[in-house]
Amino acid sequence: MKKIFIKTFGCQMNEYDTNRIYDTVRNIGYIKTNDHLNADCYLLNTCHIRDKSKEKVFDEIGRVRKNYKNKKKPIVIVAGCVAQAESGEMVKREPYIDIIIGPQSYHKINRIIENFNFKNKRELTEFDTEEKFNYLDKIRNNDSNVSSFLTIQEGCDKFCNFCVVPYTRGPEFSRPFEKIIKEAESLIKNGAKELTLLGQNVNAYLYKDGDKIYKLSNLILELDKITELKRIRYTTSHPRDMTEDLIKCYSSSKKLMPFVHLPIQSGSDKILKLMNRNHKVEKYLEIHRMIKEINNDVEFSSDFIIGYPGEMDSDFNDTMELVKNIKFINSYSFIFSPRPGTPASRLKPIDKEIAKERLINIQELLEDYQIKKNQSLIGKSIEVLVENKLRNQDKYFGRNAFLNSVIFEGAKKYIGKLVDIKISKTNRNTLFGKIDEKKNMRAA
Repeated sequence: MKKIFIKTFGCQMNEYDTNRIYDTVRNIGYIKTNDHLNADCYLLNTCHIRDKSKEKVFDEIGRVRKNYKNKKKPIVIVAGCVAQAESGEMVKREPYIDIIIGPQSYHKINRIIENFNFKNKRELTEFDTEEKFNYLDKIRNNDSNVSSFLTIQEGCDKFCNFCVVPYTRGPEFSRPFEKIIKEAESLIKNGAKELTLLGQNVNAYLYKDGDKIYKLSNLILELDKITELKRIRYTTSHPRDMTEDLIKCYSSSKKLMPFVHLPIQSGSDKILKLMNRNHKVEKYLEIHRMIKEINNDVEFSSDFIIGYPGEMDSDFNDTMELVKNIKFINSYSFIFSPRPGTPASRLKPIDKEIAKERLINIQELLEDYQIKKNQSLIGKSIEVLVENKLRNQDKYFGRNAFLNSVIFEGAKKYIGKLVDIKISKTNRNTLFGKIDEKKNMRAA
């Protein structure tokens, strides 16, 4: 058997794709290895969302070349969104790369590897989303994690002016309803107790089968019926697709977690228009109000782009006021970074020092709300899904309903179970505690 090592960058969808690549290449005699120094195939699954993603790939290729200087060269593959967006330059700049393959061409990877020789470089960047999933649906998903990802939708038709996803992942595509349920059942049989439904615009999921129309809400309510499944999540959403039927799931579903990650990017209507987000702050606040009215336990997190071209002090202040209004937890904020080929890349950037100062201010505010939320849990028992034992420690790891990490002393028998943990201390990102024996009888 040959060995393949995959280094994954970026989003949860890339993690899902990596697992499916492992499942795929097993059929041509490749097994997964965690030893990056001894692989027959070395694959980088790349992400183009963050700053300097292309340079990070070249840096990584340099390290691979150095590590294999006195060894047999592995087949070096660059996959994912950087491969899709930057394929022409990558081939010219880095001859150590053997294969470039975009995220919608993974169904061809076995044939490409089997027929590869080091004299001929290969480049596959077509958008074959439907063909890809038709192929992957025939291959068993062997993910055996307690918390597993499940892609239900790919691509984007929104064309936000700052975003590369429509160019790297292609148009919106929704997988067949029954195929998703079948894969979910397989993951649950493997031991999954929590499923996170993934999509670039996951709440835009829409699948038509004759006269029947299936939406994200239908998927959630169908998964809700599976006894062995304990938790349901989904990410990432767009405010334009937060429909009433989906909002109602926060009342009707017993397993949908009370946590909404809903990126707004800015609290200024002017900036939202410049971003081509096609919604206003008022719409976002209405979604927040509707969800809180039917389930006041729901918490929100978001993404914020700071220093977008044209952002004035008044626009930034509007964003700060929105944060104060909703009191987001677990949110992300970044200084605007132009992506080649996007409309925003042609705009005049604002002063870097001003952008940095604004970023510090909003991150301090977001961190304050996260800390206050965590501190409110000290002394309380919270329900935690136990995922695994920490490496080299006699402690266990799980997450609460709001995706916070929870670390506690426990036992192997609790893995895969919902356990009540009494919280004793916390930092911004992690809660610490011990098993609440009185409330924990059901998990023993």
